[in-house]
Amino acid sequence: LKGEKLPLVLQKDIERYAENLGMTLDEFKAQEDKRIQHKKRNGEDINGPASNEFDAWIRIADAKRRAENMSSMFHNFTLGLIPGQKRKPYKSKSILPLNQAKLIDDLIYIHGHEVLVDGYFNGDVHPGNVLMCGLDEGKPQLGLIDYGQVKQLTREERLHMCKIILALADNDKSEVVRLMVQAGFKSRAMNEEVIFKYAKVSYDEDNDELTEGKHIQMFMEDLQARDPIDQLPGCYIMVGRTSIMLRGFAHALRQSRSIAKAWAPIAEKVLRSEGIER
Repeated sequence: LKGEKLPLVLQKDIERYAENLGMTLDEFKAQEDKRIQHKKRNGEDINGPASNEFDAWIRIADAKRRAENMSSMFHNFTLGLIPGQKRKPYKSKSILPLNQAKLIDDLIYIHGHEVLVDGYFNGDVHPGNVLMCGLDEGKPQLGLIDYGQVKQLTREERLHMCKIILALADNDKSEVVRLMVQAGFKSRAMNEEVIFKYAKVSYDEDNDELTEGKHIQMFMEDLQARDPIDQLPGCYIMVGRTSIMLRGFAHALRQSRSIAKAWAPIAEKVLRSEGIER
């Protein structure tokens, strides 16, 4: 695949944005950190722009790019023809902002399809294993590489995970607990609240309300202390890792998502194709 690794592309994207604001990257990051902390203190949503907002911003940036290229072309074919005059460069579409919301949505959808439909998925989905292709043509596409930690789910495991995803999307605590126990979850006291929250954090989402303001790792340790876990559904450990890694990347871009809600349409379609009622 021909493309640049996603972290580098995002770094350039943020640097250009900061430059347009007349700031260095460090100044922009410091300002953003202050703004986000202020929003958190006031209980405001800290999520970044939605996909349609990014699209509007990209259209404006592209119109500006085209106008500047027209000006450069006019210069190059008039004054630029005079000996000693410098020709002005043209700007390619690679300088356009990335739609970070769509990027996250696409990554989550792709891995949901791998888990629930294909039954083969990459358990190591960090950003370094993602390429951005087609930037120069203005048609950015994701390229997924390094499938060195592929996990396979059987048909039965896929279908059961579909049911867990739908129950999580519906926030149906009793059904989530029932399905988790059926999958092989065992704890000392079989505390239903612990089972539900373990499933929620592992496969669906993490936020300050759910994790009581704690880092996800600390919260998982607290769940273990409340009701020691004796056995996890082994076939779904890597599904949980994939979900957590996708969410970590989404949080970094301020594009937090519920994996269960994003995967629910896929899960419904899979069960329907198998003639299975929810």
